Amino acid sequence: MKILDFFKRDKATPAPKAKTGQRLYSGAKGGRLMFTASAGSSDSELYSSLPILRNRSRALCRDNVYAKRACMVVVNNVIGMGVGVQAQVMNQRGRLLNDINDAIEKTWKEWSRADTCHTGGALHFSDFERAAMSEVFQAGEVFIRKHRRPFGAGTIPLALELIEPERLADDFEIKSTNGRTIMMGIEHDEFNRPLAYYFHKQHPNTMRLTPGKQLDEIVRVEAADIIHLKLTDRWPQMRGVPALHAAISRLNQLGEFEEAAVISARIGASKVGFFENPEGEQVIKDGEEADGTPNMTVEAGEFTQLPPGYKFSSWDPTYPNETFDPFTRDALRGIAAGVGVSYESLSRDYSQSNYSSSRLALLDDRDTWRVLQAWWMRSFRDPLHREFMQAAVFVRAIAPIDIQDYGANRAKFEAVKFKPRGWGWVDPAKEVKAYKEAELAGYITKTDIIAATAGGLDIEDVIATRRRELDMLEENDITTDTTSPPVEIMPPQPVPDVPEVPEEEDDNET
Repeated sequence: MKILDFFKRDKATPAPKAKTGQRLYSGAKGGRLMFTASAGSSDSELYSSLPILRNRSRALCRDNVYAKRACMVVVNNVIGMGVGVQAQVMNQRGRLLNDINDAIEKTWKEWSRADTCHTGGALHFSDFERAAMSEVFQAGEVFIRKHRRPFGAGTIPLALELIEPERLADDFEIKSTNGRTIMMGIEHDEFNRPLAYYFHKQHPNTMRLTPGKQLDEIVRVEAADIIHLKLTDRWPQMRGVPALHAAISRLNQLGEFEEAAVISARIGASKVGFFENPEGEQVIKDGEEADGTPNMTVEAGEFTQLPPGYKFSSWDPTYPNETFDPFTRDALRGIAAGVGVSYESLSRDYSQSNYSSSRLALLDDRDTWRVLQAWWMRSFRDPLHREFMQAAVFVRAIAPIDIQDYGANRAKFEAVKFKPRGWGWVDPAKEVKAYKEAELAGYITKTDIIAATAGGLDIEDVIATRRRELDMLEENDITTDTTSPPVEIMPPQPVPDVPEVPEEEDDNET
């Protein structure tokens, strides 16, 4: 048989049909109790859903207490007060070059001021990080544009502009013939590598002083000038998804449920009732509705005489009742799972947990925060540090670094260790003892322990601070329990009894 004939026959052969009684995955079975699922790509699903998801997520973070709390928890734990920088320039022997490292860190600190690092001059770099992470949570993504010129009183030609995702031209699409495609405002090649971004010059829904007089303008920005921060769930995925996307429905329903419960409680506290006229005659002339329905408003603590022939039937709603609290807690557990935080962190309710369960939830949360911190440093801080070093060295803002030496070995001078926030002890007495034993056994180092528990400090910070503290105490002739390492005093050991050895007789003795 010829190969061509084989492929023709294979193409014409219909696919085998499922036989009756054929086994299937239970999740693939049909019926009215199963749901339909989309078979679209990640971008096709985002194309129609992203604007709605983003708007609803922003509305919830603005108005819903639990959504606002979730955003605060994520930003506080991933960014905290800002991710620190520790330069790691070393010589060939692996020793830190302190003069160069100190100069880099000093220059970074000066550039991090709001006047120089932010194009708007309003956000210190740590505040800029928090705002960017908040955008990633609420909108699913954020765009950071690098402007290569000095701002304010600075001399380093680099500043950052924070761009909300609403400014990206979502409906700007062109399919070209040279392998480039513009989809959802992003121009990319055949491998889905971004080449350029198309932004509205202003927010599409910004307040305009003279409506109809200001025309919008779309600006093309090269991908080299943009840092696009997003978490990718499916590749290729051009845009990011809000962190609340799986919990939006539950958050909205819980908010409506709580509002209805509060209204019901207010009605119950207001003593609402009805007028009944057993004789069927209308006798109220003053204080009645337009259709003749009797109506009366009663103030708190007031006694009012009913009209003749009428009796009052009260209505006492019994809601919220004892099921309100467990139902709310159950709904919050689902929301916490959808957001990726623990129930205790989201609700601030520790009444349903003991020490062991709370500690387990806290440690599980910290694993999530470390993953997000690593993503943040890979995606944002590391490429930004390389840009900063190049801009600072070329204008000679870091005096100890020679331009020719930097150009010959950029990796050496760009070596850096970022210092994200750490977390304090959960049970200090037990954890300090466990860390100490692990260090003595060689399973962990002091550097690891300090990085995990010192709130963003590292071993060099602790040693330098400790040295200054000891010198200050010594200068002022102050002694504390921790001034010097404790010395263990061994108890006196008993002296073993030594048996007496009889003297040998001298054979020469007469």
